[in-house]
Amino acid sequence: MTEPTSPADTGDGGAPARQSSMFRTAAEPLQSLALLSLDLDTVARRLRLRIEESWDGHGAVRAAFFVLGGTDFVVTDHEGDPPGTNVWVRKYGPVGAAERMAVLLTALGVGEEAVSWSVWGRGTDLSRIPPAWRRGRRRTVMSHQRFWETFKKRPGLFVGRVRYDTVVAFLDGYDVAADGALLEGFQEWLAARHGSAGNLRWSALVVRELHPEGRPAEPWSEETDRAAVAALLARLDAFFREAAPAGASCRDLGHDGERRE
Repeated sequence: MTEPTSPADTGDGGAPARQSSMFRTAAEPLQSLALLSLDLDTVARRLRLRIEESWDGHGAVRAAFFVLGGTDFVVTDHEGDPPGTNVWVRKYGPVGAAERMAVLLTALGVGEEAVSWSVWGRGTDLSRIPPAWRRGRRRTVMSHQRFWETFKKRPGLFVGRVRYDTVVAFLDGYDVAADGALLEGFQEWLAARHGSAGNLRWSALVVRELHPEGRPAEPWSEETDRAAVAALLARLDAFFREAAPAGASCRDLGHDGERRE
């Protein structure tokens, strides 16, 4: 499909839409609105959005969250879905679906011919509804094992830009939410492995192993960050393999992610 001519810029800083972060807004309820024939990269380019990557329990998802014309929109591209861009909105608000979509189409500089399917009937073929629209919020929680296998291969799905500090912060937050199911015993394992007193946090111990002469000066180069992240993931993987039988984290977790007594 030929890319449309550029629409007139509106909003802050000349951008058509005001963007918000996936990690600040993803927990709020959404409702499906339409599927556009435009691909997500084209939509993001037209609205000057930055695409974020994550995982929704069914596969990889690329998304951008933004506000346009007073409506909170989300545009996504789910792994395994038909080509195009899924459009979602918040479940609250008095504005009808067609009216909301008209605002988005205007900003994109396209007409209703770009709408492949919609909730109000435009082009809708119920036999071809995008799989993402059927994915309810009441789903099986990803097990800790499955999370780790996904995270170690593609940390960017969870943290966006992969840096050591952001990976550490995410794992810390996950561990708190999981009641210690991920990192319990990791600090002690690292300390015992190298004869350390164990008074350093696990994140500092990993850096100390990698840079015994001292922590590199900030800001780190991309190469230093990449090496530190790789070292952390390798040590965590070794910890899960070696320490699990002795009672370390992720040792007695069922497929539903809950601890077994």
